[in-house]
Amino acid sequence: MTSLKSDSGSAEAAAKILLEKKIVILPTDTVYGFSGLAIAGGQKTNLDISIDKIKKSPSSKPLIELVASPDDIRKYAGQEIPSALLEKWPGPLTLLVKNNAWYAALTGREATAFRCPGDEWLRQVISLCGGPIYSTSVNYSGQAVLETEDEILAAFGKSAALFVRDGDKRKALPSTLVSLLDGDIKILRQGAAKLS
Repeated sequence: MTSLKSDSGSAEAAAKILLEKKIVILPTDTVYGFSGLAIAGGQKTNLDISIDKIKKSPSSKPLIELVASPDDIRKYAGQEIPSALLEKWPGPLTLLVKNNAWYAALTGREATAFRCPGDEWLRQVISLCGGPIYSTSVNYSGQAVLETEDEILAAFGKSAALFVRDGDKRKALPSTLVSLLDGDIKILRQGAAKLS
């Protein structure tokens, strides 16, 4: 099923399908992404495993989790986030941080990469879901990110319950990925966000 981001009620419709624990393809402020609920009913959903299967990705590579507002990271992180980085949210910056004890126990991971996207529509979808959603680029593992609606439909049209279309995203950069795990700011991937 496909819909347009510009359709009335598109955010509510996308959130409804996400809340049904289905995989969707959403436009972001960077590239199109596979998304699914990270948490439902206070439990990890394991939809990251479903997305890995679609992408033919190794499950050892954790997915980014999108949050609705910059303050939301404080619910999950077990370390302080430098204000200079939080000021770049919402935007194309992903922060790899240590999980707090609760989130580490819930996810079985010591760290998570979080991003608060710059797209207001997408933040509304996340907010309606009531918690973080997984996000990863639309492509097969190790291959180029798909940039056009036609490419995405041809490759993955039957793999997701919904594809929200927002035009082609040619030459779009992914988010900049920064690790804070060692207490320092370490750029792991240079993307759309520039750090001074």
